[in-house]
Amino acid sequence: MNVVDAGRVPVIVMGQGPTALGILRSLALAGIPAYVACPPGDLTTRSRWYRPTPGTAWDGRPGAAAIDALRDMPLLRAVIVAGADDAAMWLSDLPSTDLRERFRVSTPSREIQALLQDKAAFARRLDRLDIPHPRTFHLGTLADVDAVPMEALQRVFIKPVNSQRFSDVIGAKGVWVHGRDALRDTWARLHVQGFSLMAQEYIPGPPTEHFFIDGFRDAGGAYPGLFARQRMRMSPPDFGNSSCSRSIPLAEADEAVSHVCRLLDDVGYRGIFSAEFKRDPRDGRFRIIEVNTRAWTYVEFAARHGVNVCDMAWRDALGEPVPMASRDYPVGKLCVDLYHDLASLGRMPTLGLKGKATIAMQWLRADLHVFRMDDPLPAMQVLASLARKRAARRQQAAPAALHGSGPT
Repeated sequence: MNVVDAGRVPVIVMGQGPTALGILRSLALAGIPAYVACPPGDLTTRSRWYRPTPGTAWDGRPGAAAIDALRDMPLLRAVIVAGADDAAMWLSDLPSTDLRERFRVSTPSREIQALLQDKAAFARRLDRLDIPHPRTFHLGTLADVDAVPMEALQRVFIKPVNSQRFSDVIGAKGVWVHGRDALRDTWARLHVQGFSLMAQEYIPGPPTEHFFIDGFRDAGGAYPGLFARQRMRMSPPDFGNSSCSRSIPLAEADEAVSHVCRLLDDVGYRGIFSAEFKRDPRDGRFRIIEVNTRAWTYVEFAARHGVNVCDMAWRDALGEPVPMASRDYPVGKLCVDLYHDLASLGRMPTLGLKGKATIAMQWLRADLHVFRMDDPLPAMQVLASLARKRAARRQQAAPAALHGSGPT
């Protein structure tokens, strides 16, 4: 076969959307050559650094076709970095195949991946380690549903044991339930769709009580990279993602850092991670929500401020020492997802002119997610997509308005 990239070992980015784009840009910052396995037309394909994987076409989905694509790929060696839960799980099996020498990964075992991705198993391990987390109840049967102490919980929502398919099908991370009857009805509706479910207490407090500890744990158990963020705004308001966040000192969330490191040390984790916490205003404790076992959506933000976990994963996968990133990274830096931040402002009718001016100034000095002057085409694709959606909505609204304009 013809061999490409005979020099520096390249990375294959396995994912799509903003996460894959963030991984690709992080690798570009480190000067690491990269290919992307993603669906045709994905916004990552518009990046100036995009190159499709050589050989057989591969859309980035895990499975038998992915194995065939790797076997046929004209690369002597490559490192693979995952940008989705199913990809991270699939890659954990790669070291046990005959492809393990050609395609390297920095990953924990499948058992550890499953423990951290399965919210029920995750909650049981947190209980065992006495790490604070929201009260959580597995809903395997109707008897489990009836055993949830609804009267003792302020707000409750149903969430999936495994998030990715639920989000794809339902379009949300969770579903509110108000009262026991609603809990029974919602569980029954989702249960018949094949979802494994849990009920969880909602920790009160605004978006600014959400904190994230992003980082990397290497094969030797060291933490060469740690980066802390605080959420400033989110969209949608209940089960959404950060639309604006800021870097904070690790010391400002030292309890959260301690909890996630104790958890990852206990399970013997290896690789990229991002842990979400919410500080409970009732007692001030940092309660862990979840741990992403892969590159996260804002991975480029950390890389631009000195904590490049994609570079770390590349070095660790190749068996190289991973240099320690500075713990004294710039703080107070903002990262804004402009599209979702605009949506979050639409839900703040009392913001006022002064508040809007303050946020506009934040945008001017923030790292903009997807929107970058040195790589503008992905943002142009997003804008074109939004324009098409807006035009489609106007076309749908026009006949309805015309129909409703006659006499009644």
